[in-house]
Amino acid sequence: MKIARFELGGEADYGALGEDGRIRPLKQIRAQGDLFAQPLTPAAELVLELDLVQLLAPIPHPEKIVCIGKNYADHAQEMGGEAPELPIVFSKYNSALIGPDEVIRLPAISQQVDFEAELVVVIGKEGRNIPEAHARQHVFGYTCGNDISARDWQKGRPGGQWLLGKTFDTFAPTGPWIVTADELTDPQDVHLRLTLNGEEMQNARTNSMIYSVDFLIAHLSKFFTWRPGDLLFTGTPAGVGAGRHPPLFLKPGDELAVHIDRIGTLTNPVAADDAE
Repeated sequence: MKIARFELGGEADYGALGEDGRIRPLKQIRAQGDLFAQPLTPAAELVLELDLVQLLAPIPHPEKIVCIGKNYADHAQEMGGEAPELPIVFSKYNSALIGPDEVIRLPAISQQVDFEAELVVVIGKEGRNIPEAHARQHVFGYTCGNDISARDWQKGRPGGQWLLGKTFDTFAPTGPWIVTADELTDPQDVHLRLTLNGEEMQNARTNSMIYSVDFLIAHLSKFFTWRPGDLLFTGTPAGVGAGRHPPLFLKPGDELAVHIDRIGTLTNPVAADDAE
């Protein structure tokens, strides 16, 4: 099932996206927590055309947004390093989340804002010290993500300001919807790509990950408890702007699109931050 969060008439709701490209609201599913607490049943009596609603970030208030760095060997190499011996872990705040077609804002205090296409895991079941063989039982589904990164803060400040460089407002686009785990049964067998203004920048399969989804869920559960609604950004392949010669960073007027097979396409325009 493809589950979208959308706004219509000023109210946010959840619905199931049908093969006909239309949305059927889910019965009694209004809040994020409802997704994980009861069966998902579309309301047959109401059907909405997709172009009549505004799609939103599928999970608006995760307890945790956990991100993995350098999880593809070719990306580690383009960034000037070897594949990590353990997963590199960082996080973002909820205020970074935006949904499909929402604007990525370029902060005035950064001149090196970059893109990173990623498969994002949506956790659906609480767990700690999870065996790797049972990790998939804790997955609700998957969505597209873009780990927007201010490289001059992530790398160019004393100590390496990973958190600040990764969590500016609008730096965590997700969507356009969640594909449930029963429909996408193998997260290590999907193709992802990113285009910038229609030109392909990144192209890879998730079987190139250094650390699999199952391993990451199990490994991280040794340190903290996964909660329903938590998001796991699983890392990006080669092709990011900072790894190019010369480097290629985002500018106002750009448009990014992350496409993942069997999920969909997440598109976001880029503009200067008018809140400065």
